[in-house]
Order: sequence, then structure tokens, then C-alpha cells
Amino acid sequence: MKPLLAIDLGTSSVKVLLTNTNGRLLAQASAEYPLHHPQPNQTEQNPAEWWTAVCYAVRAALTQASPHPPIAAIGLSGQMHGTVLLDKTGSLLAPAVIWPDQRSQAQVAEITSAVGATQLIDISGSPVATGFQAATLRWLRQNRPDLWPQIGTVLLPKDYLGWRLTGQYHTDPSDASATLLFDTTHRRWSPELLDVVGLRLEQLPTVREGTAVSAPLLPIPAAELGLPPGIPVVVGGADTACGLLGAGVVSNRDLLLTLSTGGQLVLPSETMTVDTAGRIHTFCAALPPATGQAGWYQMGAILAAGLNLRWLRDNVFGLDDPNAYAKMTAWAATAPPGANGLLYLPYLVGERTPHMNPQARGMFLGLAAQHARAELVRAVLEGVALACFDAFAVLAELGAAPQRIVLAGGGASSPLW
Repeated sequence: MKPLLAIDLGTSSVKVLLTNTNGRLLAQASAEYPLHHPQPNQTEQNPAEWWTAVCYAVRAALTQASPHPPIAAIGLSGQMHGTVLLDKTGSLLAPAVIWPDQRSQAQVAEITSAVGATQLIDISGSPVATGFQAATLRWLRQNRPDLWPQIGTVLLPKDYLGWRLTGQYHTDPSDASATLLFDTTHRRWSPELLDVVGLRLEQLPTVREGTAVSAPLLPIPAAELGLPPGIPVVVGGADTACGLLGAGVVSNRDLLLTLSTGGQLVLPSETMTVDTAGRIHTFCAALPPATGQAGWYQMGAILAAGLNLRWLRDNVFGLDDPNAYAKMTAWAATAPPGANGLLYLPYLVGERTPHMNPQARGMFLGLAAQHARAELVRAVLEGVALACFDAFAVLAELGAAPQRIVLAGGGASSPLW
């Protein structure tokens, strides 16, 4: 059988895998790209940098597998919530505003007031939060009147990649449900929520199931990737929803804990179940609801997990080393549990579950002269772990009683963490 090419457009990097149809890994590669902070509380990325990284990582994976057999299909997954704006000709209008962005705090309150907190959760499955498309778009309408009339299409990050590959504007329910513009029960765009942000239905991508083929790979992107044109490109899904399937977490007997740039505690559900207190999110799963098949999932979201380690690596230690994280973990292993009294609050970009507070901020507590790099790293690891426990406590309050926890994401490779 021909192998499959998987592309995951993450927050910090793109990951590319070449596998056979049984899931055996044939080759893998990745490439980083930066997060830009043009103003306080703003987090953006350049989609052109995404594409450059994708081309590099795909070519690197193909080189590993050389001579590689013909590819059967290309599958996509990616970071959630982000806003990519194209004009009516398909040209980028602005940098992508991605999920850690905090600029839309006022718009979160406005949307909640306009729709009603209970009604908003009933329709979308979630409270609105900064970084979600709904809040970002309302901010853009109010603060970028020069930009707003030029918008032809609004895409999510992985759907921008799908458009670059195929020329088609498609999304799937798992990604669309995390925009807060979506009727999560009926798996379609919500006219009521579109009205609140002032968007027209024709400005959004067509919703198709994530397993559907979007279109064949076009010749120009094929040449940039080092592939032949015509390979089927599958619509794909949100990274968290796809992560559930990849980890084999398909029922509420299991809980998925991902430790990547952010962290997520994810519980599959066969019913559309929401938290009326608005502390967790309910989104569509990667597969549609069916008997014995979870069509939704509940998620507790930690805004900064690995992001804390990246901040420590870059801004405190100044490590420019491909083995930086391994070194930092080795330092942390020399400190005792509790980091000799040093406590870290991991709220570099605010926090969602359970606090839902974009103003929350990170902090080292109890810092003393005897603390060194080992305690700093260990305190960060423990601070993120405690934040995950806070989120789990909410899920448990709502009835979660998993028999098994499955770890995924880059943090899962750290036995100490």
C-alpha cells in the first residue's frame, strides 16, 4: 500500500510524518516558526512562515524515506481558534491572530452580553474566550475599519494550509466548532453567532467531514513540496480532536492529556454535554456522532504548558541548542519534588480552565538566593502539572471518572514531567 503523508500545523512548529496504512512510522521531520508579539497582549504568526516551514519539513521527511514510494493521500491537522484573513483574490490581508492572543477581552464581554452566557453555551458548547475567531473578528471589525471591508474569506490555520494545497475553502466540524461561530449540536455555522460579529456565511469555508477529500494537490504547491500533483488532500481536523484518535482515546473511560505549547485535558463524549458554568469547552470530535462513537469531547484548556519552557529556554537561559529541553529536564531532575520551596504560576498568556481569566499572569513564588536553574525548571514543570490538576478537578466535578490517562504532545516524551 502507498504511504500517507500527515502534516500537523502546530503553534511552535509543523510536524510531518510519513506512515504506512497500519500506522508504522516511515519518516518524520519538523520545522519551527516564531510567535510575534507586535503589541502587549497580541500574539500573531505569519502564514507565509508556516508555508516555508511546511515545505522544508515535507522535503526533509521525503529525503529520509528516499527513494520514497508514491503518496496515497495527504492528511492535515492544526492549531485551533486562529484567524487567517484573505481578500477576495485569495491574498493574505494581515498576520494570523492565533489562540494565545489576548487583545479581544472587551469583545468577549460584548459577545457574551449580546447572546447571553447560557444561550452562547447552548449553541456553541463553550464560553467565548480571547483568541477564538468570534472574539478576534469582532475586535477587527471595531479596530481595523481599513481591513474589514477587504475580507473575502476567513480561515482557520490548518484550513489555510488546505487552501494552499488545493485552492479550496474547506473546514471540518472539529475545527469550526472551536471558532464560537458554530452550532456544535447540529454541526453547522450559526446565523445568530455570525450576526454578532458581522460576518456573512459566504465569507466562511464550506464545512465537510474531516475524512472527506478536499481536492487533489495543485501543481504549484506540489513542486514546492517535492511531490507530484494530483495527490488527494483530506480536509483533516483540529489538532486536539485528531490527537484523540491518534492516541486511541475514543470513549470516556480514557482521558487524553496533551502537553504541547498549551495543554489540554480531553474527554470523549457520545452526547453533547456542556458545562453551564462555562469553565470547560465542548467541541465536535473528528468523526461524526454514531452509535458507540463519540461525536463530541469536553476539554479543559491550559493556555501555557510547553510555552513556559520555551520562554525559560529563550528569555532566561538563552539556550540556542537543539538539545535544550533535554538539558533543562536533566537540570530539573537534580532538584527535589517541590523545587526546594519554589512555586511557579504558569499563566504567561492568561488562563482558561478553570479561571477563564485573560488577566492572569505568571509568577515565581518563594524565589530565594539558593535557588538555581534546577529549581527554576522543576518549578515550571510542577506549576504546569498543578494547572492540569485544576482543570481535571472541573471535569471530575462534572462526572468524569476515567480509568486511564493517555499522555501526548512533546511533554509526553519527558519521564520527569
